[in-house]
Amino acid sequence: MKTISISTFKPKHTTQIVELILNIQQKEFNVPITIEGQPDLLDIDNFYQKDNGNFWVALDGEIVVGTIALIDCGAGIGCIRKMFVKKEYRSQYGIAQILLNILEKQALTHDFKGVYLGTLERLTAAIRFYEKNGFEPIAKNDLPPEFPLMAVDTHFYQKLYK
Repeated sequence: MKTISISTFKPKHTTQIVELILNIQQKEFNVPITIEGQPDLLDIDNFYQKDNGNFWVALDGEIVVGTIALIDCGAGIGCIRKMFVKKEYRSQYGIAQILLNILEKQALTHDFKGVYLGTLERLTAAIRFYEKNGFEPIAKNDLPPEFPLMAVDTHFYQKLYK
């Protein structure tokens, strides 16, 4: 069995992160988004690793096989972004669960009141995963004003801590 490790983002991971995420978005799920539509991926340390946010990578040796990010939106809320696991690693190593657990520990350590996310209707496995982990649907109009909307997202979820 492979040993998967989790690390906070380092600039040396950038190219692999971009390739992993774009491949999953464009080829696997036919989401019409490019790197130009995600400038955050080329500026991870400044975009995600500020305040109480962070960006983590799952590594098989030196190979990036998963990602997750927590944005500190202010007002005691966080936003989950960039939750991706390479297809060959899904359902085998519990990577998504490990990444989400690390993110939630970070949110709770910094007294976040809740965490929010947006996703697409066609990502049914992701939706099941979030619901299994206690996330509840929320109407777009009921999202906190601090939540950074992504144009492609159609379904929204929240998990409140207090």
